[in-house]
Amino acid sequence: MNMNLSKIKLPSGYLSKYGIFIAFLGICVLLSLTTPYFFTPQNILIILRQVSINGILAIGVTFVIIAGGIDLSLGSVLALTGVVAASFAHPGTYPLIVPVLLGIGVGILVGAVNGLTITVGRVAPFIVTLGMMTIARGLALVWSNGRPVTNLSPAFNDIGGGDLLHIPVPILLFVLVIIISAVILKYTRTGRYIYAVGGNENAARASGIRINRVKLFAYIICGGLAGLAGIVLAARITTGQPNAGIAYELDAIAAVVIGGTSLMGGRGSIAGTVIGVLIIGVINNGLDLLNVTSYYQQIIKGVIIISAVLLDRKNAQ
Repeated sequence: MNMNLSKIKLPSGYLSKYGIFIAFLGICVLLSLTTPYFFTPQNILIILRQVSINGILAIGVTFVIIAGGIDLSLGSVLALTGVVAASFAHPGTYPLIVPVLLGIGVGILVGAVNGLTITVGRVAPFIVTLGMMTIARGLALVWSNGRPVTNLSPAFNDIGGGDLLHIPVPILLFVLVIIISAVILKYTRTGRYIYAVGGNENAARASGIRINRVKLFAYIICGGLAGLAGIVLAARITTGQPNAGIAYELDAIAAVVIGGTSLMGGRGSIAGTVIGVLIIGVINNGLDLLNVTSYYQQIIKGVIIISAVLLDRKNAQ
């Protein structure tokens, strides 16, 4: 039986659906061949620990971008929540749950302010979150008097540097966030509403979906996860740094875009974001192992981001 190979075609959308995963595997194979230290259990654990904070931020902003918005305040919110949580995490003062809830609570509050200003005030998300980026950074500096918050309890520091069953706590938190977020987006009514609002806001409104509530929910989730990331970072470096998180929002948004989430809204997944986070983490780690200077790393990362956006626009056409 003769077969014309020229007529064999991949299923429609195959490359756009699995291309990012194939690219990730290709990068891992390439780095494994170029440096013997890359594909080792110790280095893999280092990569996962390093990407956990950016991963938590990226998953939060995935909700916002799928809903058709953007959040540029992530890094500043991370700093604010970190210093607030650290202020209540001194030894012998409050139980561990207090700084944790306060840090996440401040993030939720900032997210709610963003969401309400965007929905009720009808201000563009870019402008609102750009302004909040400055406000949150200023609040972090005011709260801490411009100085790092030190002398944190061992229990709090274990959030960023401790292990549970020989697995670093930040990795466990990242995995927990992945599971909960994936369930929300894929299996709940609210998740379907987020996709609907981002895909076609007018059609969603005509279908009876409360647009403002959906967008507000997305920004609250984003703010809350930024708060969690701020706690993890403060615990990891054992200080609440008011200047922490500068440009973190860029890495988070880059991971989301690389993972296939459309900046136009309505399309994306948690799995794609996780792959995007891992790609950025693997590239950073691999370039460090290859002794490539940070200057070239920034160039390479920028090229990857632009390429991902171009591919996104091509798929949207």
